[in-house]
This record gives sequence, structure tokens and C-alpha cells, in this order.
Amino acid sequence: VRLVESGGDSVQSGGTLRLSCVASGHRDRSYCMAWFRQASGTQREQVASILGDGSTTYADSVKGRFTISQDASKTTLSLQMNDLKSADTAMYYCAAVICLPGSNTNYDVGKWIDFGFWGQGTQVTVSS
Repeated sequence: VRLVESGGDSVQSGGTLRLSCVASGHRDRSYCMAWFRQASGTQREQVASILGDGSTTYADSVKGRFTISQDASKTTLSLQMNDLKSADTAMYYCAAVICLPGSNTNYDVGKWIDFGFWGQGTQVTVSS
């Protein structure tokens, strides 16, 4: 599975960005998809995910501001980010992990890191 992110940029606080992740090589399996971020000196954290049953999860810090979505072909994963804050500054990564279709189980970060597929990341910088 190959994942390629784009859309990162430098914006002012309160601004918006839309990240995209194009996936290839995944059509023969069921995958959960997610966006993670990692700020300098911190651990990688999950921002939002789409699970095997199509349900979505969000970190508390982004609820109401970020929206994760996937196109019908499951080729492109997006993250719409509104009302950006300086605390959102980080490298953002797209990730995919094999999961059961119809399941709403989300995996811990460790499983995503150990067994998932990852893109190269796209930088988001929010200035106040």
C-alpha cells in the first residue's frame, strides 16, 4: 500500500486547510484509515479515523473543527481542518491498517505504527 499526502501549508490562526492522501495498492483488502500528527518533541497521536464499518472517530482536541472523509472509490482520504490553532502545528501523516469490514474497533497507536502503512507526511504550521 502506498500513501501520498498533500495539502500542508502555513496558515494563520483561525484559517482552514484541507489535507489529501491518495492511496494505491490496497484494493484487495479492507483497511481502516486515519490521520495522525506529530509535533516536534511529542509522540505521534491519532487525529481522526475511519473504521471498518465506516464510522469516524476524532481526538477531543479537534472535534467540531476537523472532518475526515473518504471518496467512494476509497482512493482519496481527506481531512478538512477549520478554525486552526497554533496547537495544531505538526507533521500530519496518513495511515492505513488492515481491519475487519463492518467492525468499529479502533486500534491503539502502537498497532498502527507496527502494522500500518504510512505516508511521508505533510507539514501544517499555524501562526498566531
